[in-house]
Amino acid sequence: MRDTSSKTPIWQAIAQALRSELAEGRYVPGDKLPTEAALAERFGVNRHTVRHGISALVDEGLIRTRRGAGAFVASTPTDYPIGRKVRFHDNLIAAGRLPEKRVLLVEDRFATDGEAQALAINAGDPVCSYHGLSLADGQPIAVFESVFPLVRTPDISAAFRAQSSVTEALITVGVRDYTRASTRLTAVRAGATQALNLQVAEGDPLLRSSSVNVDLAGNPVEYGRTWFVGDRVTLTLEV
Repeated sequence: MRDTSSKTPIWQAIAQALRSELAEGRYVPGDKLPTEAALAERFGVNRHTVRHGISALVDEGLIRTRRGAGAFVASTPTDYPIGRKVRFHDNLIAAGRLPEKRVLLVEDRFATDGEAQALAINAGDPVCSYHGLSLADGQPIAVFESVFPLVRTPDISAAFRAQSSVTEALITVGVRDYTRASTRLTAVRAGATQALNLQVAEGDPLLRSSSVNVDLAGNPVEYGRTWFVGDRVTLTLEV
């Protein structure tokens, strides 16, 4: 009888094939792998066998799976310092990443009670609300909403329609510099629209940062909330 004890299990062979393709650069960090069904057809096996092979790569840290979204090539989390001087562009450049911001919505509206308290204005006072998407090397890492009191930052809405940088927009309306006065971090779950923008599954873990920035005179000029993808960013505290 032929000895078959040395045969490589099919799931290991699938894992090795995918591992080799990752090493060759066929897939880069953030890329989505073909579906289980597509891989099962490619290798001529059932989906359970494919799932076993992918699980091995997950255990090795090469692949991450997201419920309802599929399997993705793991990315090295981006270091993002939290301190008195928080600048998105500078933080990502320092981490060796290419920063990008996309404007999702800019609108003038009235401040909520919570926003008014954070900005030291009255509830119902006019504010500019700036919704955006932050990316590193083309991969979404966070969605955010920044709220600015129009009494201190007039015409900032027009500034955001011309460019996406908070720092440059504030300079345009006369705020030469600003610092972080407070930051609060909370673990939350991704909502439907957040999941869509961040390319994650609804319910995936996010880290929410709520912060207040003040001008050189100590007046609040920005109340921001940012929802970071938990496995794409490492928040570090600067002291």
